[in-house]
Amino acid sequence: MVIFLSSALLWMFRSPLKWRRMIGRIHFIGAKSLSVIVLTGAFTGMVLGLQVFHTLRKFGSEGFLGSVVALSLIRELGPVLCALMVTGRAGSALTAEIGIMRITEQIDALTVMALNPMRYLVVPTILAGLIAFPLLTAIFDVVGIYGGYLVGVKLLGVAGGTYFGEIQTYVDFEDITQGILKSLSFGLLMTWVCCYKGFHTEYGAEGVSRATTEAVVMSSVLILIWDYFLGSVLL
Repeated sequence: MVIFLSSALLWMFRSPLKWRRMIGRIHFIGAKSLSVIVLTGAFTGMVLGLQVFHTLRKFGSEGFLGSVVALSLIRELGPVLCALMVTGRAGSALTAEIGIMRITEQIDALTVMALNPMRYLVVPTILAGLIAFPLLTAIFDVVGIYGGYLVGVKLLGVAGGTYFGEIQTYVDFEDITQGILKSLSFGLLMTWVCCYKGFHTEYGAEGVSRATTEAVVMSSVLILIWDYFLGSVLL
């Protein structure tokens, strides 16, 4: 897998890039995941607002609701949950698409036509992941913060000015940078694993099914493990 990633990174710096294919991948990974991200972001923020409000009320600190919700989403929950949702929706489809190309010998046909499969299939997908993941995570965070606002301010009575004022006070640029770094690394992990599994699919429908399952499981586990180590370094 390391050799596969190294080869993809080397081809990434060789022009010309397949811009049209990369834009298509961004649309597939990013735009088509938008509804899932908005929905999960809203309900994550609402659940977080509800649970945090009742915890803070025990200490008479309901005013910190906005900052706790925002920091939880920006530093941790936003990048991780967004990555897991995109892996489930787009990662499985990417693996299946490349796997079907493998078993129907379309990848071999690309080689015969002097088109490098790594540059034609893998490089645009990895670049698309690096672009789409931070954007989707930012949308997830913003929607989640407004979900927390809906529950905390509109339903439970926290002052709106206090909610956003505490966010402005306690959320630093460093927190946002940490979330972006996490989402970038998760985008690389997901596209790397899914492309690798698709490329090395065994022949037959059962092989595609197995590769798709392995890609989603491995990507999800690696995202959670990497999140722990990266979080430990960045704290």
